[in-house]
Amino acid sequence: MKKLIATMALALFAATAAHAGDELDGAIVQLQHDWAKANYHTAKDQQEAAFKALADRAHQISATSPDKAEAMIWEAIIQSGYAKAKGGLGALKHAEQGRDLLLAAIKINPQALHGSAYTSLGSLYYKVPRWPIGFGDHKKAREYLEKALQINPDGIDPNYFYADFLLEEGETAKAIEYFNKALNAPARPGREDADAGRRADIEEGLKKAEKKR
Repeated sequence: MKKLIATMALALFAATAAHAGDELDGAIVQLQHDWAKANYHTAKDQQEAAFKALADRAHQISATSPDKAEAMIWEAIIQSGYAKAKGGLGALKHAEQGRDLLLAAIKINPQALHGSAYTSLGSLYYKVPRWPIGFGDHKKAREYLEKALQINPDGIDPNYFYADFLLEEGETAKAIEYFNKALNAPARPGREDADAGRRADIEEGLKKAEKKR
């Protein structure tokens, strides 16, 4: 009887854990769609408010799942979007929060979301101003972006951000190569909204690169 009760308890725990995991996955999927809406389909003068609300919700999700790298990564991505929408020196604290979340996520699971933490870290390090204003560091940016490509060589995001970084570094021919690779990246099921917006970013980057060539 004791063995039966223990088995039933274990089964109940497993079912509960699976349900909690499903809820977390669903919450992250909703964050992804809401991020795409805020980033690509919200007027510029309304983006700051949209990202603030989204950042608050993302923090609640990651705070209740401190061992889940995926939740941390998405809070970081949203904090980075909030920083971009806010602008100015006041944006730096949100970029720093994003950086710290990504570093923590890598410690938990560096492979989470196909290495997205490395992609996001790389983008932060080349977009944030350098010392003495911010923590920007183009050497670190390159290292993180190349690590992201090692994990996910055909992904749309690592190829796009690496191309954008290369363009900023003046490596125009190589940037065009990676923009084209990003443009031909396989579609992400369930991420059609994000893919459409990212492809628009890629096409804009390609136009800039072609003018510089």
